[in-house]
Amino acid sequence: MKSNKKIRVLVAKPGLDGHDRGAKVVAAALRDAGMEVIYSGLHQTPEMVVETAIQEDVDVVGLSVLSGAHMTLFRKVKDMLDSRGADHIVLTGGGIIPEEDRQQLLESGVAALFGPGTPTKEIVDYIRRACG
Repeated sequence: MKSNKKIRVLVAKPGLDGHDRGAKVVAAALRDAGMEVIYSGLHQTPEMVVETAIQEDVDVVGLSVLSGAHMTLFRKVKDMLDSRGADHIVLTGGGIIPEEDRQQLLESGVAALFGPGTPTKEIVDYIRRACG
């Protein structure tokens, strides 16, 4: 990342999950840390998330998934980013993700996953390192 370019992050809520308090808390923390944040709103398809990420020229996509569809949603977004030539975008996120699924997602190219209760500073620090 260039030294004076702000990190751009898309915080996205894919799928039918309507719980977005955590995503909004993370988005606010990233903004407070000086990042440019785009919040997708609820009920986004993977296609919508990827299109927004590319149009907004983001450095990071953070998916918030509480619906149980994390395996499908993370993998689909990752595959679509890669196929669109946007494999430089860091894919991260969080939600309720069982440990065995977390490991598979990390092995499939998701950069990091943050569970409920993760301090926002930990997420901010991770994104700064990933984009530094």
